This record gives sequence, structure tokens and C-alpha cells, in this order.
Amino acid sequence: MSIDRAFQDLGLPLFTHEEGDEALGAPVSGRLPSYIADHRKRLRSRFMEGGAAAMPDYEMLELLLFRAIPRQDVKPLARLLLDSFGDFNRVVTASPARLLAVKGVGEAVVQDLKIVEAAAQRMMRARVMNRAVLSSWDALLDYCHTTMAHRETEQFRILFLDRKNVLIADEEQAKGTVDHVPVYPREVVKRALELNASAIILVHNHPSGDPTPSDADLSMTHQIKDAGDILGIVLHDHLIIGKSRELSFRAQGYL
Repeated sequence: MSIDRAFQDLGLPLFTHEEGDEALGAPVSGRLPSYIADHRKRLRSRFMEGGAAAMPDYEMLELLLFRAIPRQDVKPLARLLLDSFGDFNRVVTASPARLLAVKGVGEAVVQDLKIVEAAAQRMMRARVMNRAVLSSWDALLDYCHTTMAHRETEQFRILFLDRKNVLIADEEQAKGTVDHVPVYPREVVKRALELNASAIILVHNHPSGDPTPSDADLSMTHQIKDAGDILGIVLHDHLIIGKSRELSFRAQGYL
């Protein structure tokens, strides 16, 4: 009897490390142990019946990990991810490099986490695009926090508005380091003219978590305002996004 035929008769896979089984300790058999299968079934049922509100972060992570790691208990990895990053949001928004540094995380896990992050951002963006910003301000803040609050480096975005203050474009202008992002007022105003925007809102994040503006933030903001005033482009606000709160230049009297 050939080796291949012997494995077929036993009902076992030729390879025990299937694509997606990234964490160590995957069972040799192709059948999932009953205690793991039952646990997965219970979690899925609870989610479908009651939603995510009553589920702790580690269980939500388990649900995500089920697909990427189909053949083992993923609860230890879910808890390790939370220990490493702090909470569900920080796990999902962590950089691929930092995720891959966690034992048991491979490309399939990173991909699924990044899909969830992208889906959340897209849904939040849909709530604000092509809508009057001033009447959907809370949704705009939610979108900014979703996309920027947990970034590890600074990002500078511009929201472009038409004459009715409807958001017509949302663009990333620049990326920087942990405490600096290069911004050129001329390029900001130039892009507004290209889009035929009548007003703009500046948004950037502070990875430190503290949204207090620096002297450079204040100087750059007023340079952009002065350049916009000359060309009839209104600077409505500059938002700095921290970990748990934001700062509005207009609300704080900086504009």
C-alpha cells in the first residue's frame, strides 16, 4: 500500500499545518476537538442572538480569529493580543509589524484584523461623505477617531467642503513620525482649488494621546488660514485627535 493511500484510508490530512493555522499547537487530526468546536458554536450563537454588546473584548477577538486559525483554541492568543495592546480597538488598529511580533500571529490573522479595521473606517466615512458637515459633526468626530486615534505616527488629513458645507473629499495629505508631520500650506490651498472647495477642515492626530496643540501646530494652522483667506477658502476648524478626546481650534479660541 502506498503512503498516500495509507493516509487516505486513515482519513488524515497529508499535512497538519494547513493555510491559516498560524498559532503553535494545532491538533494533528483534521477533526476539531469537541470542546473547541462546542465553544466556537456557543460563542457564535451568543453573538447572533445577543450581538456584541454583552461580549467582552477577548471573545470578540476569538470570533475574528476563528476564521484565520480554524484548528485550535484561540482564546490564549486573544488574551495575549489584549495584554499586548490594551483593548479591542488597539488590537484591530495596530500596525501589521507589531501584530506579527506577537507569538502565534501570522499573515492570515493580520489580514482579517485589517479587513475589520478597513470595514469600520468605510462605514464611518459613509456617514459623513456628501453630507453637510455642520449638521453631522458628531459623526465626523467619530469618523476621525476611528481612522486616526490609535495610529502610532502622525497623519494629516484635509476635509474639503463645498459652498453648502457638504463634505466633497477627504484626503490624507501627509504622514510623519511619532511627533511630527510635514505640512505645506501652499499644497493645502492648491488642492482645495483643484477640488473647487470653498472651505476646509484640517485634522491630524497626536500619537501621544494628548491633543494639546504645539507651537508648530498653531503656526502651521495660521499660515494655512492666511493663505486661504487670500483665495477665498475658509478654514472652518483644525481638529487634533488624541487617544480618547479631540481638540477643536475654533472651540478653544485658536481660530
